[in-house]
Amino acid sequence: MMLQTYNIFFIFSIIFPTFALSGRIKQQEGTKMKQIIIADNQDITRAGLLHVLSRMGEVSCQVAAGKSELMYRLKACPEAVVILDYTLFDFSGAADLLVLGQRYPLAHLVLWSEELSVGFIRSVVSASGLVSVLMKDAKLPEIEQCLDYVLHGRRFLCQHAAGLLLTPAETPDRETVKLTKTETEILKEIALGMTTREIAEKRFSSFHTVNTHRKNIFRKLGVNSVHEAMRYAMRSGLVDAADYCI
Repeated sequence: MMLQTYNIFFIFSIIFPTFALSGRIKQQEGTKMKQIIIADNQDITRAGLLHVLSRMGEVSCQVAAGKSELMYRLKACPEAVVILDYTLFDFSGAADLLVLGQRYPLAHLVLWSEELSVGFIRSVVSASGLVSVLMKDAKLPEIEQCLDYVLHGRRFLCQHAAGLLLTPAETPDRETVKLTKTETEILKEIALGMTTREIAEKRFSSFHTVNTHRKNIFRKLGVNSVHEAMRYAMRSGLVDAADYCI
């Protein structure tokens, strides 16, 4: 019976993003629950994290499918652990995340992404002790280890991030950067101040498709913010300065 009840909670938490999933310990009086916000708009990712977290005891999980919802939930739970794929939420880069950290200094951010440059990791990790890094392609034991660390108030850097920090960053040469025609067009649209969603609507593409192009552009240029991408693009002649909008 306990297993059946638990599965109902798990299913509801996936179907309804505003539904808080908690372990059985939540029913006990006076128990201190650790608040977790999963900030990711991909259903399969949220489901996987909720499944792992459901086995970790004293946790209460909520999900945020957009940036505004994340702000709303952080306002209510300013000390929460936030598992965030910032690339899905139109954060402009490290500076935007640092502002978030300053606004909610007690929140522990777990940067959870497919692509993070060494420069970006250095920026956010050096700015706050409450920033952890975990790649989306991490193996389950490393994901569980990360969650255990942050739930106990400790920073965690995955093996990939630690390796990047120990390796001197290399600036890609212009000759090695080859953007496709579509990527160049999207880079120009980003320079004009358009959001990922606006670009998708203009190009009659899905948000996911444009976001994938954006990630590929940032990966090829070795950057993790709009301003870094534009500075490199202009220096390299990939984008005309007239197209750039600050």
